[in-house]
Amino acid sequence: MTRSVSLFFKEDGQEYAQVLRMLGNGRCEAMCIDGTKRLCHIRGKMHKKVWIAAGDIILVGLRDYQDDKADVILKYMPDEARLLKAYGELPENTRLNEGIAGGLDEEDDGAGDDYIEFEDEDIDKI
Repeated sequence: MTRSVSLFFKEDGQEYAQVLRMLGNGRCEAMCIDGTKRLCHIRGKMHKKVWIAAGDIILVGLRDYQDDKADVILKYMPDEARLLKAYGELPENTRLNEGIAGGLDEEDDGAGDDYIEFEDEDIDKI
């Protein structure tokens, strides 16, 4: 299921956010770009259709009457999130590490050093 080429930008009453953790029951905790941590409710249209994980960039609808809560409107795919950052919609310090909140830095040059290579003789000893 792919979306059209158009990229959805935030409007009045909406904000970009990064999911900190999933809470279950259609809810998640997210840090909005404006610096506020909010409890977000995944709306029924997305529930069990769009899978959201920690680290994902989402678009939330703010509530006039509850500033600490918001409603998830849209989940951005990793390539869409990179485009948002390229357009300057997301701050430069936003880490788009696709599903790993607080994980490895993207700037890590030695990314290939995380694996240990074994020779065939080593595997036989295990």
